[in-house]
Amino acid sequence: MIEFKNVKKSFKNNEILKGINLKINKGELVVLIGPSGCGKTTTLKMINKLINPTSGKILINGKDIANEDTIELRRNIGYVIQQTGLFPHMTVRENIGLVPYLKKWPEDKIRKRTIELLELVGLKPDEYIDRYPGELSGGQQQRIGIARAFAADPEIILMDEPFSALDPITRNQLQDELFNLQNELKKTIIFVTHDIDEALKLGNRICIMKDGNILQFDTPENILKNPAHGFVEEFVGKKRIWNQPELIKAKDIMIEDPIKTTGKRTVFQGIEMMTSNQVNSLMIVNKDGKLEGIVTLKDIRKSQDNNLKLEDIMEQNIISVNVNDSIVNILEKMNENNVGYIPVTDSEMRLVGLITRSSLLTVLSRQFLDEEVAN
Repeated sequence: MIEFKNVKKSFKNNEILKGINLKINKGELVVLIGPSGCGKTTTLKMINKLINPTSGKILINGKDIANEDTIELRRNIGYVIQQTGLFPHMTVRENIGLVPYLKKWPEDKIRKRTIELLELVGLKPDEYIDRYPGELSGGQQQRIGIARAFAADPEIILMDEPFSALDPITRNQLQDELFNLQNELKKTIIFVTHDIDEALKLGNRICIMKDGNILQFDTPENILKNPAHGFVEEFVGKKRIWNQPELIKAKDIMIEDPIKTTGKRTVFQGIEMMTSNQVNSLMIVNKDGKLEGIVTLKDIRKSQDNNLKLEDIMEQNIISVNVNDSIVNILEKMNENNVGYIPVTDSEMRLVGLITRSSLLTVLSRQFLDEEVAN
């Protein structure tokens, strides 16, 4: 969708971008983040030619934007800035409808689109459509700015720290509304911020920049779990993953080699396996590794015949979680079902791990112990 190829930018003798390569896919929300002067806003403004590169190419849908008509390019890209950029002498209706008007949309289509967008950003059309920006709060003005960016149904939306001047409550509300809007409309959004919490909350992928270079371009989950650079780890925060528990997955905390066997084993053999491995449960799997049941020490004690097969006494109503389930969902499931352990399976129901209360405590304790050592 959007591709930067070895793009450099210099102002006089100051090199702002040092040959960046970046590919943004259609329909994703990419966040550009980094310290002041890292080049994130310069990168954003190159997409709609507010700034031109010193060298390198920027492609949109495979076409070099250097060869595109600048005015037409900008009319097909939505743009939201920190101070809204609304025209004070125009009503809300006129501000939102400006680009569609310039693109010669019929008046009834512009009105319909304006009403639709006001509803999408949480403002009642009858109440706000004929107001002027000066009659609105900062949060309401920013909502109008977002609506205007989406008005002509552009493929690409650029957002340059759009919420940074707002109070925390309004900012959170607008972040949620943008997230919901993006889920519904699936635009390609490039969002600049200096706030890592905002980046983690909104981005499909996050591009961390420093001194004109891209240090890591990855999903929020991978950036938190596997920072590719010491600066990234410091910038994001070493323990921030624990502030985003939905990103901690079963695969990150499970015991990877649970003791498992086939249901054809006898109860006596099951006892021997439990004793030798110092466990009180066995995962029963078939020849393909798919989870069939669980046998606990309690099940074995109930059995009077050591020659019975494990498949005869195993619990078949299995409560399990997927490798990609979050720690939040895992804890909820364990509490709801009052179980002290839970098998982890892949999409084919193959057993890949086990989570126990003790393994969870170990993971959580290690995090706090690491903090104590660090301090």
